[in-house]
Amino acid sequence: MAWFKRKEKGIHTSTEEKKDTPKGLWYKSPTGKIIDTKELEQNFYVSPEDGYHVRIGSNEYFQILFDDNKYTELDPNLTSKDPLKFEDTKKYPDRLKAAQAKTKLKDAVRTAVGKSNGQDLVIACMDFSFIGGSMGSVVGEKIARAADYAIKKKTPLMIISKSGGARMMEAALSLMQLAKTSVKLAQMADAGIPYISLCTDPTTGGTTASFAMLGDINIAEPGALIGFAGPRIVRDTTGKELPEGFQTSEFLLEHGFLDFITHRKDLKSKVNLYIDLIKNQPVRA
Repeated sequence: MAWFKRKEKGIHTSTEEKKDTPKGLWYKSPTGKIIDTKELEQNFYVSPEDGYHVRIGSNEYFQILFDDNKYTELDPNLTSKDPLKFEDTKKYPDRLKAAQAKTKLKDAVRTAVGKSNGQDLVIACMDFSFIGGSMGSVVGEKIARAADYAIKKKTPLMIISKSGGARMMEAALSLMQLAKTSVKLAQMADAGIPYISLCTDPTTGGTTASFAMLGDINIAEPGALIGFAGPRIVRDTTGKELPEGFQTSEFLLEHGFLDFITHRKDLKSKVNLYIDLIKNQPVRA
């Protein structure tokens, strides 16, 4: 039998007993805190020691917000075309295929309807892993269709933003989505349908300039970066040093751009509390 021995430290471990640590078993937060990934999942993907909210995608948000993780996805097969024949380091269709293969997503947003605390809710959730959560034609179209569905079914809509901004590979077509989504949200307001906007890390660019800040109620997760241009660009453009915490959710709350900040574990209950208040229903447990 092979043995690993360090006599000076009194260690006698048989080779057969040694085990490699599985990849991904531990998560290290930016503040240096270590947490078991299973414990992290059970804690809503929030580091318990420092409260750091780990970036998550639509799968995880749907799991958190929909009862028993049951929902019906809307327009799941919409994909982008390449009307501009865009090419940088690679052709746009090739970039889309690579992103789809890597993320198992069709584009940077998924929309779904299901029960949340027993009542119907439509959710549009962005995925930063898909080309930086960039907003292209599909993102705008799926959000517009989700709004149409919410109006038709008289169901509240929640949009979870996580984006680097407009998708440059679609140029002006991407920028058109700002107006398109804003018009649909105005139609929802006219119909009296509640719209909740959740800004997560990061919410920047065209999303901030449109649907992300147009909610009947605008909320955010702790420590999220929220702004139009990034802090470096703002600093270089203005030539001034920025205030401490500039463009964090806490800074925006202090300056009146947000209604409140919520820990992820309280997200479901607080969203439904707001919906109950708007509908003038008894508060649910």
